[in-house]
Amino acid sequence: MTTSTTGTTTRTGTPGPVFGRGTGHEQVVFCQDEASGLRAVIAIYSTALGPALGGTRFYPYATEDEAVADVLNLAKGMAYKNALAGLDHGGGKAVIIGDPKRDKTEALLRAYGRFVQSLGGRYVTACDVGTYVEDMDVVARESAFVTGRSPDAGGAGDSSVLTAYGVFQGMLASAEHLWGTPSLRGRRVGVAGVGKVGRHLAAHLLEDGAEVLVTDVDRDAVARLREKHPQIAVAPDTDTLVRDAIDVYAPCALGGALDDRTVEDLAAKIVCGAANNQLAHAGVDKALADRGILYAPDYVVNSGGVIQVADELHGFDFDRAKRKASGIRATTARVFALADEEGVPPAVAADRLAERRMADVGRLRGIYLGS
Repeated sequence: MTTSTTGTTTRTGTPGPVFGRGTGHEQVVFCQDEASGLRAVIAIYSTALGPALGGTRFYPYATEDEAVADVLNLAKGMAYKNALAGLDHGGGKAVIIGDPKRDKTEALLRAYGRFVQSLGGRYVTACDVGTYVEDMDVVARESAFVTGRSPDAGGAGDSSVLTAYGVFQGMLASAEHLWGTPSLRGRRVGVAGVGKVGRHLAAHLLEDGAEVLVTDVDRDAVARLREKHPQIAVAPDTDTLVRDAIDVYAPCALGGALDDRTVEDLAAKIVCGAANNQLAHAGVDKALADRGILYAPDYVVNSGGVIQVADELHGFDFDRAKRKASGIRATTARVFALADEEGVPPAVAADRLAERRMADVGRLRGIYLGS
């Protein structure tokens, strides 16, 4: 279906025969506003557990096909993440095609907000790569279905705080499963990416008594972190970091961090980080297991941020959201236990747990129709 109004276009449909992908997504919406330059894609993977919740990524994709592939993958990941986080939300994601440093304007963000509003609550947005709290405040001027807003606008603010806290909880569960003690004290942890989340994670690790080694393409980010924590060591690049004598590897930048070469080179016995979609392709999880490396599935341990923004929809309470994010440790332990019981890698076990909840609860709800 295609509808147009004064330079604004929406194409919406269900993947499969229409898009030739057979992905199982409920709905994909292509959004274009010529006046503001907006080109965006919103993907809803599932609303079986409730309205789809997921952030908006603003990124200079080379082609629309590349943007579609990314948003479909991210939306599915959000469905699994929200399910295992125990939230009454399905999974969705949006991407805005463009350079956020050059193309982001109030008019563009407000046009995007109107598209989000047009979905009637089937999709609730938040921050992601290239978008920030102040951007969500602008989007919220046109839509009631926005989280990750500033405290002044009634929101929860920066979700990276609880994202990092949740990753740390997952790391404690990993340490207990592998070494019998829920602590990183005396362990060497390599953190690749010290931006929004990585810098907070590094602080948690230092407080727990870990030795921290970091790297980031943004040298200013590394310098700012070392100003606050001068005891942190720095690796020149990620390749060097993964080959270093580390106990835990924490990918906290963009996806695809775990490919065949990285797995082969990796010295760590645990991988637990904040980045989304860490496995570069199918089979990497098995390669990790074959090498005796314990992988804490990314969408399990990095769900603290979505727990925070979901809480915002009920009137944000940081302590309440933090208590819920503390449950990431127990959820990670459940994943490892199921993996051992069924003889599968943790990534497979996590998917099975998420799919069971979507099936068991979703059959009671049917398809969410919006408000």
